[in-house]
Amino acid sequence: MNTVIKQKPKKQKMILRVLMVIIGAFIAAYGLEAVLIPNRVSDGGVTGLSIVGSKLFGLPLGLLIAVLNIPFVWLGYKQIGKSFAIYSVIGIASLAAGTLLLHHVPVIIHGDTLLVTVVGGIIIGFGMGLALRNGGALDGIDMLAVLLSRKLPFGTSDLILFLNMFVFIVVSTVFGLQGAILSALAYYIAAKVIHVVEEGLSGSKTFKIITTQPELMVETIRDRLGRSATYKDAYGGYSNEQFKEITCVINRLEENKMKEIIRETDENAFVIVYDVAEVKGGNFKKRDIH
Repeated sequence: MNTVIKQKPKKQKMILRVLMVIIGAFIAAYGLEAVLIPNRVSDGGVTGLSIVGSKLFGLPLGLLIAVLNIPFVWLGYKQIGKSFAIYSVIGIASLAAGTLLLHHVPVIIHGDTLLVTVVGGIIIGFGMGLALRNGGALDGIDMLAVLLSRKLPFGTSDLILFLNMFVFIVVSTVFGLQGAILSALAYYIAAKVIHVVEEGLSGSKTFKIITTQPELMVETIRDRLGRSATYKDAYGGYSNEQFKEITCVINRLEENKMKEIIRETDENAFVIVYDVAEVKGGNFKKRDIH
C-alpha cells in the first residue's frame, strides 16, 4: 500500500516534468518562427545549423532539428544518462513539431534588429531554460562540448564558444555578416536567460566570513536577518593565529544587509562571497525577524 502511495507522486512529478519540457520546446519554437527566422536572425548550436540547412535546401526546419540532433542525443545517453536522453528526445521532438505547427504564426516584430535579438533571445532562452530545469535539452551542441572537453585540453565553456563560432560562420553564408552578428547576440541573450530560468530569479549566495567576533556575528545575523550560520576553526597560514570561519547562505535580496552587518560587527573581517546554484535541506528557510 505504501509503495503504491509513493509511486503515485513520483509518476505525477514525471508527467509534470515532461509537460514542462514540451511547453519549453514550444516556447522556443515560437521565438524562432515568430521573431528570429522571419527577420533573418538565427540561433546557435544544432538549431542554427538546422535553420541554415532549411534555407539552403528547402527542407522543413523541424525535420532537420530532429535528424541533426540524433547523434547528440546518443552522446547525452552515453555521457549523462538514460533519463536525460529520454527528456531530451521529448524536448527535441517537441521543438521540431513546434516549428512545423507554428511555421505560419504571425510575426510579432518587424525590422527593428535590436528589438528582434533581445525579444527573440529572451523567448528562446526562457523556453530552453524551462526544458533544462526539468531535465531535458533542446540542443545537442553542449553534449558534444562535454565529450570533447574530456579528449582535448580545453574547458567545456571554451568548446561551446568555439563550436558556436563555427555555427555563426555558417549562418553568415545565408543571413550575411549582419545576420550572423545578430544571431550571436540573440544566442548570448538566450544563454543568460537560460541561466536565470535554471537558477530562479532570486538565487542564493554563500558568505564565508573569517572574523575575531564569531559569536557576536552569528547572533547579529540571526537577529537581523533571521538566518542561521555555522562556524569552524581557521588558522592563519603565516601567523598561525586562530580565527573562526562563519558560513551563511542567504538570498540575493539580503546581500546588502549582510554586508552592513559584517561592516558594523567586524570591519576587518575577511569575506568571500559566491553564487549558489541550489540549496536544499537544513535551516535555509529563514524565520521571521519582526
